[in-house]
Amino acid sequence: MSGALSGIRIIEIAGIGPAPFAGMMLADHGATVIRIDRPGGTKGGVQTARAADVLARSRHSIVIDLKSPEGVAVVADLAAGADGLIEGFRPGVMERLGLGPAPLAARNPRLVYGRMTGWGQDGPYAQVAGHDINYIALAGALHGFGRVGEKPTPPANLVGDFGGGGMLLAFGMLAGILSARATGRGQVVDCAMNEGAALLGSMIWGFYAQGTWQDRRGVNDLDTGAPFYDSYETKDGLFIALGAIEPQFYALFRSRTGLLDDPDFDAQSDRASWPTQKRKLAILFRQRTRAEWCALLEGSDACFAPVLSMAEAPHHPHNIARSVFVEVASITQPAPAPRFSSTQPTKPRQPPAAGTDSTAILAGLGYDATRIRRLTNAGIVVQG
Repeated sequence: MSGALSGIRIIEIAGIGPAPFAGMMLADHGATVIRIDRPGGTKGGVQTARAADVLARSRHSIVIDLKSPEGVAVVADLAAGADGLIEGFRPGVMERLGLGPAPLAARNPRLVYGRMTGWGQDGPYAQVAGHDINYIALAGALHGFGRVGEKPTPPANLVGDFGGGGMLLAFGMLAGILSARATGRGQVVDCAMNEGAALLGSMIWGFYAQGTWQDRRGVNDLDTGAPFYDSYETKDGLFIALGAIEPQFYALFRSRTGLLDDPDFDAQSDRASWPTQKRKLAILFRQRTRAEWCALLEGSDACFAPVLSMAEAPHHPHNIARSVFVEVASITQPAPAPRFSSTQPTKPRQPPAAGTDSTAILAGLGYDATRIRRLTNAGIVVQG
């Protein structure tokens, strides 16, 4: 594949969620990512589901039995020629397999070893099971998601798993690889979703320190507290999103909607006026359909957008013009991002069947036909 990361080689120990997302981002931009899948995932419904697994796109796949010493040796051989390795097990699992950072670095000192966990490699919670909702709760993020007077509402698993997890790991891997190329020394990237979720809130922590953010959900400018930054239902039961924060954008919104003459909207930052403004805006937006509001406000500096469903988003004119979504083997999915002016990646490839590349990958390591046949006959490596 072409792209800004062409020439980088990553070994990915198959997992779910954030680590595969990091692998996808690296592969999207041209890195060669070899995914080590487990035996047993190459037949029937499992493989059918794999074809629709967006996070597994643009990989090469080899199936290896990691419980076998010979399988572990194959992984070590792969890591010996790689820039980085990504794994998402609990702390200590890779060490027990004989694939921890120390033995791999002994053969490849430049290896960047990426570790994706919820709580990090140490600390009181290191060995505790968890999911996105738990990581963002402890990070102080979940407390702020939701409307005033209601319980915290997790934003799916976007903040912990993907923003604070997989995307941060992709950044960490590239930073580590740049350092290794400059110094000749790799290192371990300890990426914890709990810490990544906290990091994503840096601006809010700054507002809190300045005294401009209340430590309560649903009462601030950006968390549905303000009437000018919220979603509203329309006449046809759909929704629009309003974000008219700056005074000039707020004034344009008032002008377009006939609110310039309503004194209740004069004091934009007067929190005492917000409940009245919200009630009036709720009534206003229910007077027209979403399409009618789009005709009036969309494309203007009123900071307005329709709230689109997953089924609708790929068909919006802006998303079409920018190719925000692509189809890969009839599966609609987000396109690689960000954009580069001179190293545009090729279109993502369909996720390979587990083990599709097993024989080719072994041959690339220099294994001869006899050795490859012995490994496959023993079930240590599986060809899909």
